[in-house]
Amino acid sequence: MDINLARVNRIPGDWGLEVGVLAEVARNTSSQRVCQVDIAENYEHKHQELSPENASKGLHKMCVDISKSIFRTLVSEGIVFSEGFFKTLVATYVRTAQDLLKRYEDDAAINGLLFDRHEESLAVETFTNGIKKASGIIMKDPLGVPLIASWDRVTSAIPDILNRIYEAVEKDNT
Repeated sequence: MDINLARVNRIPGDWGLEVGVLAEVARNTSSQRVCQVDIAENYEHKHQELSPENASKGLHKMCVDISKSIFRTLVSEGIVFSEGFFKTLVATYVRTAQDLLKRYEDDAAINGLLFDRHEESLAVETFTNGIKKASGIIMKDPLGVPLIASWDRVTSAIPDILNRIYEAVEKDNT
């Protein structure tokens, strides 16, 4: 991402960060100018608990936040959601997930791998609940929490902010 694009992108402040940044890049640049690159040789993935009973933490929260980010991006592009749309979306997700669970279970059996049907089904149920929760939130408040301001906005409000940040980093490194 070049500096001009970085300055105008707004980003979500939750687990919808990656999909939100992708949406902002798509909104602010030509698709012919986009490619994916690795940013590091080694990346430490921070594994999260499923948290099926608690939508405020773990993978359950991630599902809600990412779903909200996708839905809000679509709303900002003029898509109007209805209760019927979300019911159809959930039904389609559940049917597809159930079909894939069977395929993965069969694949594991053929290859002599362990497959915990209960845990995998619990994950599908948790993500289903996450999509439902995000859907309800979007139906009540399609805009929700605003995205983090772009650097252009920040530097307009606080013209010397980049120098202040630089000085703070330099001071912290000494």
